[in-house]
Amino acid sequence: MAKYTAPIQSKASQFIDVIVILVLTIVTLYLPSWLKLAGSSVVHKTVDNPTWDSLGQNATMVAKWNQLGYADAASAADTITARFDYSFTAINLIAMIVVIVGYYVIILRYSETEYRDVIAEKFDGKEK
Repeated sequence: MAKYTAPIQSKASQFIDVIVILVLTIVTLYLPSWLKLAGSSVVHKTVDNPTWDSLGQNATMVAKWNQLGYADAASAADTITARFDYSFTAINLIAMIVVIVGYYVIILRYSETEYRDVIAEKFDGKEK
């Protein structure tokens, strides 16, 4: 039986592969922000005439807020009272399930094709 040697990819193809993967990674990471899907559901608790005490801040916290550039409680109130809305709908859940299952099916199909190609190449098209 002949020793298997994998096909050699040129340097240009490797470079293109790296660029494509890098672009896809960056787009994947930043797409939710660009589409305003990440952190867009922030709920602010309204506090009339906020003070550090009404916002639940102690002296150490106030000192840290001052170091961050928030001189008074009113300027920091929105940041302190911000809460994310973690609610979702059944449609969102179903869409996420469809995306994950679809991705899994695509990976299995592609892997099966690649696996069959390697077997055919190694054994000259004779599957055992």
